[in-house]
Amino acid sequence: MDEDLKAHLGSMELRLNERFDRFNERLDPVELRLNERIEKVETQLLTEFHKWASPVEMRQRTHAAALRAVDAEMEALSDHVTKLEGR
Repeated sequence: MDEDLKAHLGSMELRLNERFDRFNERLDPVELRLNERIEKVETQLLTEFHKWASPVEMRQRTHAAALRAVDAEMEALSDHVTKLEGR
C-alpha cells in the first residue's frame, strides 16, 4: 500500500471515530431518559400489583381460616357419629 493511501485511510478512520464519539455523546442522554422512564413504569406496575395483591391475600387468608374451621367442625361431627355408631 502506498503512503498516500495509508494516510488517507488513517484520516478517514479518525473522522469516523470522531463521528462515532459525537453520536455516542448524543445517544447518552437519550439512554438516560429511557432508563428513567422504564424505571418509572416498573415502579408504577409494582405499585398497582401490590394494591391488587393485598386484598387478594387477605381474602385468601380469610378463606383458609374458614376452611380450617369447617375441617374442625367436620372432624368433630365425624367423631360424634363414630361414638353414636359404637353404642
